Order: sequence, then structure tokens, then C-alpha cells
Amino acid sequence: MKKPNIVFYFSDQQRFDTLGCYGQKLPLSPRIDELAKNGVRFDLAFSPQPVCGPCRAIFQTGLYATQLGCFRNNIALPPDVKTTASYFEDNGYETAYIGKWHLASTGGIPNEPTQDYKTTAIPPYLRGGYTGFWRVSDVLEFTSDGYGGFVFDENMKKHEFSGYRADCIADYAVEFLNEYDGKKPFFMTVSQIEPHHQNNANHHQGPKGSKEKYKSFELPEDLRQLGGGDAEEEYPDYLGACERIDANLGKIVDTLKERGLWENTILFFTSDHGSHFRTRNKDGNLNGYDDYKRTAHDSALRVPLVVHGGPFVGGKTVSKLVSTASLPKTFLALAGIEEIEPMIGEDLSALINGSLANRANEIFAQISESRVGRAMRTEEHKYAVYAPHLDGRVYPSSSYYVDDYLYDLKNDPYELNNLVKDPIYTQVKDDLRKRLTAWIFESEHMEVTITDA
Repeated sequence: MKKPNIVFYFSDQQRFDTLGCYGQKLPLSPRIDELAKNGVRFDLAFSPQPVCGPCRAIFQTGLYATQLGCFRNNIALPPDVKTTASYFEDNGYETAYIGKWHLASTGGIPNEPTQDYKTTAIPPYLRGGYTGFWRVSDVLEFTSDGYGGFVFDENMKKHEFSGYRADCIADYAVEFLNEYDGKKPFFMTVSQIEPHHQNNANHHQGPKGSKEKYKSFELPEDLRQLGGGDAEEEYPDYLGACERIDANLGKIVDTLKERGLWENTILFFTSDHGSHFRTRNKDGNLNGYDDYKRTAHDSALRVPLVVHGGPFVGGKTVSKLVSTASLPKTFLALAGIEEIEPMIGEDLSALINGSLANRANEIFAQISESRVGRAMRTEEHKYAVYAPHLDGRVYPSSSYYVDDYLYDLKNDPYELNNLVKDPIYTQVKDDLRKRLTAWIFESEHMEVTITDA
């Protein structure tokens, strides 16, 4: 049986509700909507860690960020860990990686060793097992802005690009596909930075004209009701960037079809996390008003997840809760590759074919940087805890947590009314606390105590 090609295309900081297939009214995502119509859309997909580096570490290994030590940004992926790419290469696949890496540089904490690859080429031993096509910057916002910059190739040679950044990153993926000789199946990852805000400009950079083109946007209800933050000003450029994410995915799909590769390719689209546009974490230890994620609210945790190809066909919609921590395990299962060390999560192809029985319909998330936090979400509730007096930039975990928030999602879908101290919800909270304690023990092998705040 011919092994499938796998394309993993993901954006950075993109809310699920930016796509038409999730209810967006503006015509931002015709290509992804088409994939959802013919493939599988996961309605309730969530990030396991809403920060760039830690989530990427999970994507590259199928292990929790705390297992790897990559619990915050600026911690390098351990070079001796078995990675998704190394699994594929060991099993006869060609690999390619394009875009933002964010898993090589270290530092940012006083008295901590620093290795800085933010503007230089990443050495081979820090590339997570990718030995093939490579067009990468460790922290892409440091080597580019929305309209130009540079990346490095597999030989550490600089490649400058000019034009809208998301377009140029996709052009590198097209370059790989056009050079592909078909001798081996391939696993290609395309890591776009859009629609993440451009740090040094302190705003989102959509294609020129986005403010005018998308001025008729409807602000998501959570952002509208919370107020504050910068969504009113930034949303048109944010949406413009999301539109280019979609158009460039379409460009890759068209190339796959032109090369006769589409029928044997499984394509995954998701994002590392969402964005709350500085409406949450206002009391966090990161001066949270400047924060966009780093919280367990759905605005940061909930992400789009659309898959097309292989068993992911038929225009299905999955309403069960899933974590994108399951993606590496799913990739390997689709390629018929056996895990050497158990990966976290579940095989999503087994979920859609109905062979995962008695699964708990809930997800678990680890929160870092803004706090040392843990959370779980069910269909009906969100429960989060944090470790008081611990800096989330320094400590990966804790043996002691207190209540942070509890939401009744059926009656409060936008998470506006914190019920964690409401006596009516004591029994609900006690049940969720037990289940979250079990999640922490299973994932971190640590006995914890959780108490009222």
C-alpha cells in the first residue's frame, strides 16, 4: 500500500471564528471552507499550550511541553528527543520545514545561559530531525515583518524575500513541491507566522488595504462584551492576514494537484493558539494587558482544525472535544509508523471511524508565562487553577494550585461570569477538581493539591 504524503500547514494566533466554516460572515476562507466541505472539520479543537514555543514543541514531539522542558518561549527543543520528523525520516519519508521554528534560541531569564539564533541560521542539531528542505527563521518576526525579510536554508544560506510574508513563505513550500522527485513519500510542515501581531510594530500587519477591505467586520462577541484591548483597531488587519493564510493554503493545494500528488496527500490545517486581543490576563504577572494568549479562555485555547485526505473525507463534522496535542500521534498512525515512546493524545483517524470507545470528552491544557496554570474543558464547563506566588516564566509546574475560574459554558459561552466561588456550583467544581487533578498526575506524574482561592 502506498504511503500518503502529509502536509501540516498551521498559522499563528488564529481564532477559529475567522473561518467561514466556523461562522465567519466575511469571505476570508474559501479554500479552507472547501476542504472542510469535502474533508473533516473538528468543531471543538483546542490548543494544549497557548504559547508559540511550547505548542510547537508538542507538535514536533507528541510530548507535553513540561515533559520536554519547553514550558515557555526561549527554551530550545532538546536535541536528543525523538521527534515527529525523525520518526518519518527513519521510516522512509522525505521531510521539509518552512517558516517559523521558535525552538532553537534560549535566554530571556536573568542568569540563564543564552544561545541566540533569532537572526542567524539554526545549526542542524537544533532542527528537530529535519534533514531535508529547510526555509526557516527561528523567530520569524525578528528576521522579517509583514512585507519582507529572510530565512535560512538547509545549508545555512540566507534567502531574502520581498512581498507579503505569508505569500513568500508559501512560495517556499511550492518550491519544495516543484522540486520533489517522488522517490519517497514526504512530510512537509509549513509554519506561517500570520496573523500573529508584529512585535516590533506592536500591531497586526495585514496586506496593504486590509483596513478598508475589512472595515465591515463583526467583532466576536467575547471581545465585544469584554471591551478594552485592541481588537476594534486591529481586527481588519488581523482578518486580512487570515485571508492570506487561506489563499496561500489554496496555492499549495493547487500545486499538489498540478503535480499529481493531491489524491495521495493528507492535509492538516490548524493554528497553535487563538487570540484574546489583550482582553484577558489583565492581572497576570506579564503586565497582562499586553498579552494576546497565555490563558485558558476559549479565545486563546480554541483553534480551527480541518483535515482533508485519506480517511478524512466526506464532509464530516466532529463535535467531540479534541486537542491538537493529538496531531503527532495521528500523523504517525496515518503513515503506519509505530511509536517507540508513547505519544500523548489520541489518533484522530480512529476517533472519526468510531474505534475509540469510552473516551472522556474533555481536554487538558497547561498555561505558562502569565502564570503557572492548568485547566480542563468539558462540553459544559471550563475550570482553571494557578499556582500563587510562582512566576510562570521561571517555574514549569507546581504541587499546589488554587482556583482561578469556573465557567458554565451552556449559559455563559463567552466566559464572562466566573462562578468559582459560587456555592451553587460547589459540587460541579469538586468534580472538575478531581478530574483536573487526575489529568495533572497522568501528564506530569505529580501529586498536586488544589484548594479554594
